Amino acid sequence: MYSISIQRIQSILFEQGLLREIVSDNDWLFQIEESKQLNKQFTQLSYNSKDTDTSTLFFCKGATFKQAYLEDAIKKGVEYYVSEVVYDIPGSTAIIVSDIRKAMPLVAREFYGFPDKKIDMVGITGTKGKTTTTFFVYSILDQYAPAKTAVISTMGITLDGQNWIEAQLTTPESLDLFKMIAQAVKNGMKHLVMEVSSQAFKMNRVLGLYFDIGVFLNISPDHIGPNEHPTMEDYFYCKRQLLNVSETVILNSQSDYFELLKEQASHYSKKVLTYGTSSETADYWYKDVENHPKMFNIHSPDSIIDGTYTIAIPGDFNKENALCAAIISSELNVPKESIQKGLDDAVIPGRMEHVAFNESNHVYVDFAHNYISLKSVLDYVIKEHPENDLTIVLGAPGGKGVSRRKDFGELLSEYVGKVILTADDPNEEDPRKISEEIKQHIKGPLSVAIIDDRKEAIEYALENADSNETIVIAGKGNDDFIYIDKVKEPYIGDMPIVENYIWRNGI
Repeated sequence: MYSISIQRIQSILFEQGLLREIVSDNDWLFQIEESKQLNKQFTQLSYNSKDTDTSTLFFCKGATFKQAYLEDAIKKGVEYYVSEVVYDIPGSTAIIVSDIRKAMPLVAREFYGFPDKKIDMVGITGTKGKTTTTFFVYSILDQYAPAKTAVISTMGITLDGQNWIEAQLTTPESLDLFKMIAQAVKNGMKHLVMEVSSQAFKMNRVLGLYFDIGVFLNISPDHIGPNEHPTMEDYFYCKRQLLNVSETVILNSQSDYFELLKEQASHYSKKVLTYGTSSETADYWYKDVENHPKMFNIHSPDSIIDGTYTIAIPGDFNKENALCAAIISSELNVPKESIQKGLDDAVIPGRMEHVAFNESNHVYVDFAHNYISLKSVLDYVIKEHPENDLTIVLGAPGGKGVSRRKDFGELLSEYVGKVILTADDPNEEDPRKISEEIKQHIKGPLSVAIIDDRKEAIEYALENADSNETIVIAGKGNDDFIYIDKVKEPYIGDMPIVENYIWRNGI
């Protein structure tokens, strides 16, 4: 069982300059060192009032935190809470800090016994490709050492290398994150591979973590809006904080701002490795195998992982992700044969899923949900099917990533064909309004239709497909839900809609 005393919490917060005061309803300020109160032990940390008892230290986090949550926790037995403000509630003691989000991970890391020091930590960030790269690495490591790799990803979480649970955030809240790492260690995991979002750094969810390997895939405008990052500069700044806390850094030499990234990584990390498509710009590079869209050759500086590799999902951007995964795995001392087999076996649901119908018609379903990922998908399908007309089905989420609406509109202006704008997790916003915002930025020859219901939009695209047409359905991937009014409504998924349509129509 994990535990931590008030005395130790007081020391941690004081050492980090976060502790302001400790106040009870009797104005007792912990001035007497011999006080039994200083030896009070907590065996649980929580920010959820529904998950509390007498042994819980409760954290009052979030801009929308309400006193009613704390009152509910106190009714369940909570006596001590950490907060940035004092709440006038009899029978409670407040540990007042200057920054609750910094206090949470620092206390949690020690509470769980510094679990990140007991497992190989791999952190992956970037605007696109985090999930794909994470699952490539997982497949490789699982091939080499079955059921010894934990994963924390947008697509799901496994702490025993076998059983998966749904992820609520790309990078969990700090109390949850350190608890997960500790559980992975307890389960005997050797590696933990996780996606690290820009919000994770902005909200201090990963404060105190140090990664054995940190990966920076790429950067382009995304998550810019009032509820996320106010500017591109803020987004980029948060992303590249991973470079400051990684022993080995792996960089994509084709990323924007590569020289800046390399300079920063070289300053903070012990080793910097680069990858790309040319030996002139990267330590590791790949070259396509002619007439084999899913095969490529890797060239490495020490020749250890040189050879031919195959991946199941198409696209040059996925070959980049696979190369990166191969480098990560090699740094973890995985042999080439396991890397080859792991990449060959890797399947990432919702990423470049493909079905052909009517002989010359093709449908691609991909999670692409920002400018850079959508452009990569569209450029690939045009290259693969140059004679086909293009139809795109997509939307943008409500309440976040507001900048994507303009980005999508400007990107779509570069293509010829049709676009059907539809719902994509509208949440509390009107999906029609979101679609209209995207539409107002489309200036090119693309014809635009708006169908609010996503299933109807996909079926309309299929029903109205001419011969020689490629349909790209972007944004949701394999999601089995759609956010509407803060509720996860069940959703069959993009590809099942396509498959059901083809089956019903005997195509």
